Amino acid sequence: MQQSNPAVPATPTPHRPHRLTGRLARAGLATLLAAGGLVAAQAAGAQAITAPVTKAQAAANPYERGPAPTVSSIEASRGSYAVSQTSVSSLSVSGFGGGTVYYPTSTSDGTFGAVVISPGYTAYQSSISWLGPRLASQGFVVFTIDTNTTLDQPDSRGRQLLAALDYLTQSSSVRTRIDSSRLGVMGHSMGGGGTLEAAKSRPSLQAAIPLTGWNLDTTWPEVRTPTLIVGADGDTIAPVASHSEPFYRSLPSSLDKAYLELRGATHFTPNSSNTTIAKYSISWLKRFIDNDTRYEQFLCPLPQASLTIAEYRGNCPHTS
Repeated sequence: MQQSNPAVPATPTPHRPHRLTGRLARAGLATLLAAGGLVAAQAAGAQAITAPVTKAQAAANPYERGPAPTVSSIEASRGSYAVSQTSVSSLSVSGFGGGTVYYPTSTSDGTFGAVVISPGYTAYQSSISWLGPRLASQGFVVFTIDTNTTLDQPDSRGRQLLAALDYLTQSSSVRTRIDSSRLGVMGHSMGGGGTLEAAKSRPSLQAAIPLTGWNLDTTWPEVRTPTLIVGADGDTIAPVASHSEPFYRSLPSSLDKAYLELRGATHFTPNSSNTTIAKYSISWLKRFIDNDTRYEQFLCPLPQASLTIAEYRGNCPHTS
């Protein structure tokens, strides 16, 4: 039986290129600063360094976006960024059914990570549209999509998520605002099942979040993307015992992964604004798309059961 207590992964998760690069850069910077400080102290009596420092250099992690997070900031209905949106017609794209792009209006903070979100069976993007501005205002480009048909199965939805990511980063009007190495996928119901399909097909993805996911395939040992599984204790369409829980258990033990089971929730809880879903989704996306360890505090130690959380499992500490 899966333990709810923190456990150190058996083997480290392979680092993504930009994470490794960032760590090497920080290590090199620390060495240079230490050496430079010693020389300055010996030669000039510890004179102050007055050269200007850029925002990227000042940040321990150049992918950090927005102010230091608090419980209030990740539970708020909007983050620190003003958001604009643009519609994408199904006639102008191929491989998926169009959608709506939500993005921070700021151009002073460099590029942002991006997330594509799929609705579930028989549903349209309107069913998950609340996540668009909520996530974008925290510093992401977010694309809520329609699928080719409302009856598309999880494997098709997975391909459509990837097609939408490719459009977003290569052809969309906001492509210059996006760092194409920092991408994630989310989805509800069959869109959640499609999220796992997309992560399996494209291991370079940085984060995956299935929301009350449905998929007849319940084993995902091939997934290499940090994954947060969200289930609902009252789900009768994709019961956690036959969907979300086996999804989580089948993910590699070495993978950064977590399982959040919502209390007093149903299969359709992700279709309405929900603070618990938003809080942990923001934290997961920030932690793994942006490698922003300021959000680790909300994920490790593992959150405890509460009025809104029936159970939370994970393999803290996170290693990526």
